[in-house]
Amino acid sequence: MESLMILGRQPELGLAELESLYGADAVQPIGAHAAVVSVDPCLLAFDRLGGSTKFCKLLATLETTTWSDIEKFLLKVSPEHSKDMPEGKMQLGLSLYGFDETINRITATGLSLKKAIRKTGRSVRLIPNKNSELNSAQVIHNHLTGRTGWELVFVRHGNQTVIGQSIKVQDIGAYTRRDRERPNRDAKVGMLPPKLAQIIINLAAGRIPETALKSICDIPAGEPIPLPILNQTVLDPFCGSGVILQEALLMGYKTYGTDIEPRMIEYSQVNTQWLEKHFPVTPDGVGLSVGDARTYTWSIPCNFVASETYLGRPFTSFPSPEVLQQTIKDCQKILHAFLRNIANQIEPGTRLCLAVPAWQIKQNQFQHLPLIDQLTDLGYTRWSFEHTKDDQLIYHRSEQIVARELIVITRN
Repeated sequence: MESLMILGRQPELGLAELESLYGADAVQPIGAHAAVVSVDPCLLAFDRLGGSTKFCKLLATLETTTWSDIEKFLLKVSPEHSKDMPEGKMQLGLSLYGFDETINRITATGLSLKKAIRKTGRSVRLIPNKNSELNSAQVIHNHLTGRTGWELVFVRHGNQTVIGQSIKVQDIGAYTRRDRERPNRDAKVGMLPPKLAQIIINLAAGRIPETALKSICDIPAGEPIPLPILNQTVLDPFCGSGVILQEALLMGYKTYGTDIEPRMIEYSQVNTQWLEKHFPVTPDGVGLSVGDARTYTWSIPCNFVASETYLGRPFTSFPSPEVLQQTIKDCQKILHAFLRNIANQIEPGTRLCLAVPAWQIKQNQFQHLPLIDQLTDLGYTRWSFEHTKDDQLIYHRSEQIVARELIVITRN
C-alpha cells in the first residue's frame, strides 16, 4: 500500500527522515515537494514526523502535466466520488505543488468542480487559494480532513501528475504550544523548533520494528504511549531547555539529558513537568543530570543519541574572518572532546544524530566544521542517505548566519 507525503520547507530533511524510519526502498521522491511511501498506512505514525506536512491517500497518477487535461479528468471522476462521501455540506480545496498555474486558474478549476458536484445534489463550499497550495492552518480551519472535507493535492513529477487526498496535516497548534508556551525558553542558547527535534530523533533512531510501529499506531490520538512499547532510551548530552527530551517523550521514548549548565537542567526539569500536565506523556520517563559532555560518564545506557550540540556564538551580522575562525575553533574543540568521550561509553553500532554548526558565508554556501572530515579518525562512520545528499542536511533560513547541519553517525 502506498501513501503520498507532502514534505516541509526543506524537503530533503523530510526525505531523509522517511528513509531513516522506513528504508530507502520504501521511499520514492516525487517532484521537489513530496514522496510516495510504500508502507501500510496504519504504520505511518504521522504525528511523529517533523519533516512531512501532509499525509495523503494516493488516488491516481496521470501521464500528463497539462492542467486542462487534469481538469477534464477531475470533472469526469469527482461527481461520482462525491456520492460516496457522508451526507452534509462538502468542503473542497485544491493544492498544487510544482505547477505554474495562476491563482485565478486554480480558482476557475475549483468553481468548475463545485458546479459539477452540485449537479449530484450536494452542497459544496470551495476554499479559496491565496497561494498554489493550502497551508496546514487553512486545511485545519476549513475541516478539509474531516468527514465531508476533500483537499485534492496535485504534485508534478516529471511528465506525470500524482494526485492525492489529504488525510492528516501537521497539528501546528500543538507545535506552537510546545514551542512558545513551555515555561522556560532561552533565546541566547538558541531555540530548537519541535519539528526539527522530531527529525533529529528519527534520524538517530533509524528503522523502528514494525511491531513497535503497529503498537504506537493502535493507540488513540491524545492518549500517552506507554514507555515499554519502544523500550528505548534517548540520550541528549547537550539538552539545553529540553526540546529534544520533550519530543522524545511524546514519541514514547525514555530520555536522559545532561548539560554543563545547572540552569539548563532546571529549565528542562520544569519544561518536562509542564509537558506531563498538558500533553499525553507517560510520567517518569526522563532523567536529568548536570554534566560536561567532554568528560561526563553517563550512568544510564542509551539506545541512541539525539542532540543539538554546541553551536558557538550567535551572530546577527556576518563576523570578521578572525572571529569566525575562533568560533569554529571553539566548537571544534568541544565537539571533538565530546565524541572522544562518548565513544568509550556506547556500544558499537550505536547511532547518533547531531546538529552541529555550519556558517552561511554566502546565500546557500556554508563553512563546515573540520570535525566532519575527521569522523573516521574518531571511531565513527557517517551514515549517508540514498535520497538526500550529505550537504543537503542543513536546517537554515536565508537570513541566518549560524545554521544547523545534521550528521548521522554510528560508533565503529
